[in-house]
Amino acid sequence: MNNSPIAAKELNITGVVQGVGFRPFIFQLACHYGLKGEVFNTVNGVTVIVETNLENLKNIDKFQADIRAKKPPLAIIDKITSREISPCYYKEFLISKSSENKSVKDGSFSKLTLISPDVSVCADCIKEMQEPKDRRFGYPFINCTNCGPRYTIIQDTPYDRAKTSMQIFKMCEQCQKEYDDPLNRRFHAQPNACSVCGPHLFVVDRFGKVVVDDKKKQSPHSDSSNLSSLDFAAIELKAGKIVAIKGLGGFHLAVDANNKEAVQRLRRLKKREHKPFALMAKSVDVASKLVFISSEERQILESYHRPITLLLRRNFDKNNSFAECPIAPNNQFLGIMLPYTPLHYLLLEKSPEILVMTSGNRSGEPLSIDNQDALESFSHIADYFVFHNRDIYFRADDSIVQVQNKIPRFFRRSRGYAPLPVILPDFPNFTDNNISILGCGAGLKNTVCLTRGKMAFLSQHIGDIENERVFQFYKDSISHLKKIFNIEPTVIAHDLHPDYLSTKFALSIKEELENNKTEDKKFDNKDIILLPVQHHHAHAVSCMAENQITGDVIAITLDGTGLGSDGKIWGGEILICNEKEFKRGAHLKYIPMPGGDAAAKEPWRMAISYLYAAFGKDIFNLKIPFFNEVLDYKSNGKIEFILQMIDKNINCPLTSSCGRLFDAVASICSIRHKITFESQAAIELQAKCGTLKDCEKYDFAINQSKYNDKNKDEELLIIDLIPLIKNIVHDIQRGTTIESISSKFHQTVIDSFVCAVEKISCETGIKQVVLSGGVFNNIWILTGMTHALEKKGFRVYSHSKVPSGDGGISLGQVVIAKMGIINQKSKH
Repeated sequence: MNNSPIAAKELNITGVVQGVGFRPFIFQLACHYGLKGEVFNTVNGVTVIVETNLENLKNIDKFQADIRAKKPPLAIIDKITSREISPCYYKEFLISKSSENKSVKDGSFSKLTLISPDVSVCADCIKEMQEPKDRRFGYPFINCTNCGPRYTIIQDTPYDRAKTSMQIFKMCEQCQKEYDDPLNRRFHAQPNACSVCGPHLFVVDRFGKVVVDDKKKQSPHSDSSNLSSLDFAAIELKAGKIVAIKGLGGFHLAVDANNKEAVQRLRRLKKREHKPFALMAKSVDVASKLVFISSEERQILESYHRPITLLLRRNFDKNNSFAECPIAPNNQFLGIMLPYTPLHYLLLEKSPEILVMTSGNRSGEPLSIDNQDALESFSHIADYFVFHNRDIYFRADDSIVQVQNKIPRFFRRSRGYAPLPVILPDFPNFTDNNISILGCGAGLKNTVCLTRGKMAFLSQHIGDIENERVFQFYKDSISHLKKIFNIEPTVIAHDLHPDYLSTKFALSIKEELENNKTEDKKFDNKDIILLPVQHHHAHAVSCMAENQITGDVIAITLDGTGLGSDGKIWGGEILICNEKEFKRGAHLKYIPMPGGDAAAKEPWRMAISYLYAAFGKDIFNLKIPFFNEVLDYKSNGKIEFILQMIDKNINCPLTSSCGRLFDAVASICSIRHKITFESQAAIELQAKCGTLKDCEKYDFAINQSKYNDKNKDEELLIIDLIPLIKNIVHDIQRGTTIESISSKFHQTVIDSFVCAVEKISCETGIKQVVLSGGVFNNIWILTGMTHALEKKGFRVYSHSKVPSGDGGISLGQVVIAKMGIINQKSKH
């Protein structure tokens, strides 16, 4: 043994440091500085041991500094802890096998490895794939440590091939050599493969008959003139056929976006009458023919996350070949993404350069991820299916973002981002690792959230939990997150609404545990605490959490539906709150919601309710097109019936919903009386908005009211927009353009809430304002409200890390619940 003086350090690195080329990076860095030791994956991240003689001691410090400064592109470092250890006198630097059963530090074990999301194929792989002399030329599953599938193919951690869906593919000699070479870009790239040893494509028709099989083409006896799967798919797409394509996180249904008949056929067969289709464009240059693309938007489009990006259309409302295709009817934005798998790149080289790429699933159900399930689910839609034999373990929809006020905002956070954590603020005692929370989310646009210390892990987009298959996906998502992050919740937070399946799930877990009826033992802590969290408080705190702010804020929370603490339907709220508690400062005036949930699907009902509040029985004398268009409802007595429901308070819950206000105005303006997808009326009303610069506004009133809160009278502001409804009707009667009416309406909503915030701030002294809720997906409302508040001297916070809609609710739930538990403990 060498007895010369040696210094040794152990570094424990946490974050996204597995499956991203981190160990070969450490290996090369250690060799550069002449260090010896080893690096290996653990269930907590990566451990590095480095040794050097005392004369070379400074190189350890340089080595440690370079880990953060020069990390691989997909790596995300959360923390590096180091300590001096006794030397082992290594002879070289080694990359060792993963360790599952030990922590070098103290022998204890607490599994937590951050996992990279699925990311787009990198430039190096694309270059190889397009080089005819390269052995991976044209291979649709090319990848390396800097790109490719991650989250959707992982069963468990540490992230090794044996725990992914690649375990069934034994690497050929050449692939194995790359995998074992620390200096190779594919060193320990778990999905590493080639056409000899890896997954392959094949095409079946709607009856399941194989028409092309790429694997058979690898045989020396095959006919080389046969078409490949992607050649065949491209030909059929050019012919106007619908082709189902298995991707990273599920299936897409694809058609030529410039073929009007094909797009209409897809709409008809998918029963998707108006909801926008997403597009995949071959390049930014191709996409720019259809939409305007800023430098910020281009950066998002080309990022390795590759989300669907909502972009302003060129020639909106003008006649051209593309405008005639029903891609996004009555919508000023198109959702466009660039290819993100090698399969997509290869297909778009051969097929039409812009494809519709919409989700492959039964209506209202989660994405199909299994070949047979896809065939059974939409063989009545697709003419052909491009399958492959690499299993998808976990589905992930495409993420959707829009650049608003120069910041990318999530409409949906999923593929490319999940399951990366949101780092929470330094709340007092919040890092108590004995408290782990499950946030069950909302009923629509659901995500779930699990916490561990300061990290909040949001699931991919789950969607609207309205049937058993989505509910099963919901439960599977919770189990998967618990498993891969080794989190066993001690608290479950859920929405107040008793009819949400997410709420019923939370209540059922507690009941099963108490009655010892849990069959699958997914929750084995009998002391689980359930905490209900008010919907809009969760909205507000989700915005606070992602912006790292604590303490009292004024929160404007605008959405469609959320059960209030008074039992009414909220949605146009100003809360005075912090991460522990809230009280209402103001809300939109309550209006009856005729038919309850039916009013959300038939905006004409809310139009009648608002018109009745504004004009009483005189509504039948109003000379506006609205009444001609809903004449059948008037002639068969349906309007009178609605008015009787309102007068007698029969199935007319009161609502302060801003979303329902948008619905009412869209219907009064004859834009949309019935919807076929959520927020359709509001989206089409937004599309009519011209500009808010120097825009006039309608009348509104802000009145003071008293309510009883916890046995004491509190002041409450009521934002009354009934004068606005009267103004809109008079504008319609005068022949004012709908564009002008929409602009004035948007400006009045902004001004009324800003005015109420000013009054609340004068009383409370609070100058921090957070904006949350699905209405802030409206670009005019978000930017207009932000600028107006900032001009008044407020510090304004909005969402950029989680959706402002219900997809961010689960984050707020876990923070409120954890602070509630900590508060309870402090009282004891």
